[in-house]
Amino acid sequence: MELNRKTLADIILVKLESNQEKLKKEFESKDQINTCYIDNLLPADVALSIYNAFPSPEEMAIHKSIRENKRIAAQMDLYNPLLEEIVYAFQDPRVVEVVEKITGLKELIPDDKLYAGGISLMSQGNFLNPHLDNSHDKDIENYRVLNLLYYVSPDWKLENGGNLELWDHGVKGEPRTIVSGFNRLVLMITNKSSYHSVSKIVANSKRCCVSNYYFSSMPAEKNSYFHVTSFYGRPEEPVKKVALTGDRILRNFIRKVFKKGLVKTKHIYKK
Repeated sequence: MELNRKTLADIILVKLESNQEKLKKEFESKDQINTCYIDNLLPADVALSIYNAFPSPEEMAIHKSIRENKRIAAQMDLYNPLLEEIVYAFQDPRVVEVVEKITGLKELIPDDKLYAGGISLMSQGNFLNPHLDNSHDKDIENYRVLNLLYYVSPDWKLENGGNLELWDHGVKGEPRTIVSGFNRLVLMITNKSSYHSVSKIVANSKRCCVSNYYFSSMPAEKNSYFHVTSFYGRPEEPVKKVALTGDRILRNFIRKVFKKGLVKTKHIYKK
C-alpha cells in the first residue's frame, strides 16, 4: 500500500467512523475540558514508519524559554515526505466531516498553512507549561477550536513524562493526564478555558507528535473572545507564576494594539 495522504485518510476515516458514538460520548463530558482519544489509529507498522521518519532535533526549530522547551517544524517539504502526507491526511474533507460529528463543532476549517501545526519533538528535560492556545488564526479571521494530536513514539509510558495534562478546573490542584501513547490520536477543544500542558520528560527518549488545528468562523463556546497563546506557572512554581502573569498581560496588550503582531510568525508552511 502506498502511504499517501489519501490512503492514510482512508484508514483514519474507517477508524473514526467505527468508534464515532463512543468518541462523541467521551468528548461531550460537561465536567472537564472536552477531549477524547482513540488508540491504534493506524496499523502499527505504519505508525512506526511515521516515527522513524521524524528528523533529528537539530533539524527542527527550537522554542526554549520559561514557557516551553521543545522542537517544532512546519516547513514539511524539508523532511521525509511521509510526514507531510500524515499531517495532511487529517485535513481530508471526509476526516474533517466525521470529526465535526464527533465533537459537535461546526464549519471546521483545517489549517493548510500549519500555523502552529506540523510536527513536534520533545526529549529529556523538555516541557510545555500550562497555557491556552492562541484563540485565532494568524490573520484573526477564524477561531482556533480544536487540536488533533497524534502521538507516534513506541512504548511511551506514563513514567516517561511528556504527557498531555488537562487542567479541567484551572491551573490548580492536579491535572488530568492523557499518556502520549504510541499510535494514539487525541481530540481536544480549544477555547478560553482549555488549559493544558506537557509534563517534563524524564526519560532518555523522544516524544514525537503530529499536530493539526482546526479553525471555525464560530467560537467553541457561546461568547466571542480573544487572547494570544497565554502561559501560566504550575502550582509548584510561584516565581514562574508571577513572571508568566506579566508576560501574558504584556503579550495580550501588544496584540490588541498591533493586530498582526510585532513579529511575523515563522511557524508556517511556505509552499
